Amino acid sequence: MTPKDPRAFHVSYWVAAFLGIMLVQYVYVGTQKIANIPYSQFEQLLRDGKVAEIGVSDRFIQGKLKEPLDGKSVFVTTRVDPQFAEELQKYNVRYTGQVESTLVRDILSWILPVLIFFGIWAYLGRRMAKSLGGPGGLMTIGKSKAKVYVESDTGVTFADVAGIDEAKDELREIVEFLKNPEQYGRLGGRMPKGVLLVGPPGTGKTLLAKAVAGEAGVPFFSISGSEFVEMFVGVGAARVRDLFEQARQRAPAIIFIDELDALGRARGFGPYAGGHDEKEQTLNQLLVELDGFDSRAGLVLLGATNRPEILDPALLRAGRFDRQVLVDRPDKRGRVQILKVHFRKVTLAPDVDAQKVAALTPGFTGADLANLVNESALLATRRGADAVTMNDFNDAVERIVAGLEKRNRLLNPREREVVAYHEMGHALVAMTLPGTDPVHKVSIIPRGIGALGYTIQRPTEDRFLMTQEELENKMAVLLGGRAAELIVFEHYSTGAADDIRRVTDIARSMVTRYGMSTRLGSVAYERETRSILPGPELPSVPRERDFGEETGNAIDEEVKAVVDASLKRTIAILQERRDILERAAQRLLDRETLDEQDLNELVGSARGLKPEAAE
Repeated sequence: MTPKDPRAFHVSYWVAAFLGIMLVQYVYVGTQKIANIPYSQFEQLLRDGKVAEIGVSDRFIQGKLKEPLDGKSVFVTTRVDPQFAEELQKYNVRYTGQVESTLVRDILSWILPVLIFFGIWAYLGRRMAKSLGGPGGLMTIGKSKAKVYVESDTGVTFADVAGIDEAKDELREIVEFLKNPEQYGRLGGRMPKGVLLVGPPGTGKTLLAKAVAGEAGVPFFSISGSEFVEMFVGVGAARVRDLFEQARQRAPAIIFIDELDALGRARGFGPYAGGHDEKEQTLNQLLVELDGFDSRAGLVLLGATNRPEILDPALLRAGRFDRQVLVDRPDKRGRVQILKVHFRKVTLAPDVDAQKVAALTPGFTGADLANLVNESALLATRRGADAVTMNDFNDAVERIVAGLEKRNRLLNPREREVVAYHEMGHALVAMTLPGTDPVHKVSIIPRGIGALGYTIQRPTEDRFLMTQEELENKMAVLLGGRAAELIVFEHYSTGAADDIRRVTDIARSMVTRYGMSTRLGSVAYERETRSILPGPELPSVPRERDFGEETGNAIDEEVKAVVDASLKRTIAILQERRDILERAAQRLLDRETLDEQDLNELVGSARGLKPEAAE
C-alpha cells in the first residue's frame, strides 16, 4: 500500500509538546534559590528579626531574609490561621500550612475541553476529507486512489484463467518482458506501451489483467476510470500524474485502468460536449503520460472496456494503446475449460459432465458460468443433497434464462388455457421447421417478472452466421404463439408483445442492414451505430439517416410485408397441425411442464420435413 505521509497531523504531537513545556517549567522552578520553610519557622525568624521584607497573598507568604538560610535568601511559606497558630505554639509543635492540590481539577476544567474540541475538529476533518478525495484532506485530494497489489496479493495466475487462450497468448510476452526486459529487447524491439482488453461484460478482462501481474510478480496498480473524476476541476489530471509517478518509483510495474471508457470518451462529440470539461483535462493528462514514459523501463499500461467504439481516437493511436486484445465470449471448448475451473469448488455427482453443461450454455460468459455453478450448488443444498447433479444444472439454466418460478401467481382458467396454446404454438412451429434450435422444455408455470409461460430452445452448436431462410424460420417460431391464439380463440392477446418486438427487429435488420429485400435491393440503409452518450439516446440527437422520406416509407412498407408474410406462413403451418396443437395443449394443461421426450411423443420427429409432410 502507499506509505503514510510523515507530514500528516497527529494528536500525539500536541500531547508531547505540552508535556515538554510542563517539564521545562518544573525544572526551572526547582533550580531557583527559594527556601520553602514551615510557617512555625517563619514566625521564629520574624521574632528573631531576621526577615527583611515579605509579600502576603491569600495562601502564601514570600519574602527576603537579612541573612541567607542554607545559601538561600528568598523564602516562601504557606499561611496558617493565626488563632490556630497561637494554639499550636502553646504545645511547642512545628507546624506548616498545607494547600489542597487542584492539578486534576485544572486539567479537567481547562485542558480536557481543549482536547475534546481538537478531537471533534479532527474527526469532522477526516469525514470531509473522505468525501473530497481521500484521508489526507484537501492537501491530498489529488493523490491517486489506485489499489496496489503484489504477486501474493492478486492470488491469480494464468492457471486460473480459462476459455480465452488466444488472449492469454497475447499477454504472455508482456509477462516475459517484465521478467527479463534486457533479453526481450536484444534485437531492438520494444514492448507496447499500452494493451487494451476489449470484450463484452463478464468475459474475464479484469481477471486476465490480475493474472498478468501475478505471473510477472510485479506491483499491480488497479484503478477504475471513474475514480479519476471528482467535483473539483483538475483533480483527475493530478491523480493521473500521481498514479504514473508512483508506478515509476516501483517499476517494473503494471497499471490497470478498468472501465477505461469512463475516462477516455471521445472529446468534442455531440451538442452537449464542452471544450474545457474536467474529463477532457483528465484524458489530456493521460495522453501526455502515455507519451512521456518509456516502456523499456518496465512500465506497462493495461486498459479494459466493453465500449471501444466511444474511445477517443488519440488514445488508440500507435504509441499509446498499441495493441488491442479481444476477450470474447467463449466457444464450447472454452466453456468446458471455464466450467472445469469452477467445478473444483463444488462437490459434483458422477452424472455431471462438463461437455453436457457447456452444450446447455451457448452465449454464456465466464461470469455467467460462475453464476451457473453457484446457483446449481445452492439448488442442491436447498434440497439437502450430498452432491450437485445434472438436474441441478438444468434447473439453474432455466432459472437464469427464464427467471424464478412463481407458483403462487395463480391464473384464471381462461388465461391458463390461452398461455398453454400460446406456448405450444411456439414449440410446434419450432419442431416443424428445419434448421431451428431443438425445443428442450415447454411450461405454463409463470417465471420472472412478466413471463406467464416459456418455451426453451437450446442450440446444438455455436452459430456466427445466419441465412435468410434461418431468419425467416426464427420469425415464424416467434410468431407461433400469436398465430395459435388467432386460430383457436380468434383474437389476439397482450402476451405476444415481446415476440412482436423481436420479430420487428429481425425484419428491419433484414431490410435495412442485411440487404435481404428484393424491392430495396442489396443496400444498407441503416448503420449499426451506438450512442456515445450514456443511457438512452437523447430526443434532441437525431438518428443518422442516409435516405429520403420516400425510401423511408418504402422501408416501413417492406418491413410490414416481411412480418405479415411470416405470420401468414405460421398460421398455415398450425392450421395443418390443428389436431396436434389441441392434443399437446391439453397435455400441457394437465402436466404444466413438458420436456423434450414428452414433446417428441406428442408431435413426432418432424425436424427436417416439409410442413406439408409433418402431420
